[in-house]
Formats: sequence, structure tokens, C-alpha cells
Amino acid sequence: MSLVFRHAIVVGASSGVGAEIARQLAGDGGSVALVARREPELAKVAGGIAGAGRGRAIVRAHDVRDARAVPALFEDLVRELGGLDLLVYAAGVMRRPREGEYDAAGDRMEMEVNLLGAMAWTTPAVARFEARRAGTIVAISSIAGERGRRTFPAYSTSKAGLTTWMEALRNKASRHGVNVVTVKPGFMDTAMLDQVEDKPRGALLTPPEKAAALILAAARRGGSPSVFVPGVWRAIATILRNLPSFVFRRLDL
Repeated sequence: MSLVFRHAIVVGASSGVGAEIARQLAGDGGSVALVARREPELAKVAGGIAGAGRGRAIVRAHDVRDARAVPALFEDLVRELGGLDLLVYAAGVMRRPREGEYDAAGDRMEMEVNLLGAMAWTTPAVARFEARRAGTIVAISSIAGERGRRTFPAYSTSKAGLTTWMEALRNKASRHGVNVVTVKPGFMDTAMLDQVEDKPRGALLTPPEKAAALILAAARRGGSPSVFVPGVWRAIATILRNLPSFVFRRLDL
């Protein structure tokens, strides 16, 4: 039997796949806490949920780089929701440095949002779920984390770290009934992809609505999977991982 998510927190719910995951959870009748930095965008997502007449949305503005605020905010949201079945970490940023540009401050910002923010939010969630022997954590990593990319060095590093962090949580907590789901999307048709030159089209470009449905389907199956979205990216990742380094570094990736 598939898992049912009645109370969820979605971090990074102001746009893209995070917003769509929140919409689909609410469309199933769930109560969803929308968390992100941009409060006006969160309000629009919440307004759409209210207008659809299904589920319930609450809004909290939060910068994921503020890790110290997370424990109290997490507990407040759980109380307001009336419980918690699911945490989704979908917050993320991606910068494309110019050729010859090296920016430690920008790289640190990406690490804080993509990895350290995820660690801050998944830690109280996994502790709560392990104590209750139930609950699901989903984090949106990326196929970019399979190799160190010349064009997006900090982004690929942060996503590789996130994949490893989620594997560590899976190994530690899945034996206690916690469903730990790592999602590695390929190209999703969101604003983040606008930084990619020669933006892909057709079958390799996934709309956020489809990506969200695939992500939630994987989460509901249980079993703590690590999944590529869509599944064709698993084969592509295998090819990328096995390219010799001297070949990979010559590619415009």
C-alpha cells in the first residue's frame, strides 16, 4: 500500500518543482507548510491552493542559510500542521561562473543553500521520524552531482554532497522505519535552467508538473529509494560516471 502524506513541509516551495509538489500534495487533501525566502511568491502558491478548494497551505518566509532558526521553526510548523508525515527539501540555487571567474563567496552561498540548508532541515525531521518509526524525507539532488562540472563547479559539488548526505541518512535511519528518498532530476523546465546555454528541448526537458508527480510517486512507494527523474537519466548518469576524466573535462558540461 502506498504511503499517504497528510501533513507536509516543503522547503523551497515558492517556485519550480517545489511549488508544484506543494500544489499536488494539497490537491490530494493534505495540509502543507510552504517555506521559502520570497514571501510574495509563497503567497501566490498558497492563494492558488486555496482557490482550488483542496487541502490547506500555511506560509513561512525563511532563508535556508539561517540554520539557527530551523529547529524552532520546524517545531512551530509541525504544531500548526497537526503532525508531520513528509519533509521535502527542494530549495536550490545554481550559478554559472564566467570563464576564468573564481568566487569563493558565491560558491559558499551555493553550498549553504543546496547542502547546509538541507542538512539543517532534514536533521530535526529524521530525529522526529526515527522516534516515531515512520515518516518520509525527500531531497532534490541532481544528476549534476554525478561528476565535477567545469561550468557549474560549486553547484555540482553541493549536489554531490547532498546525495552523500541523504545516503548517510538512509543508512542510519531507514532501519528505524524512516523513508529517505534521494531524487536526481535531469533537465527540468524551470527558471534555474535559464542559465544553461543551449537549453535542451523535447524529451530531455521535464515539465515541473510531471517531475513533481514522479517524485511523489517514488516517495509514496517507500523503501528509501534513490531515483532519477525521469528514469532515462539513470542510463545517462551511468555513461557520465564512466567517462574517463581526460574525456569529461573536454566536454562543455
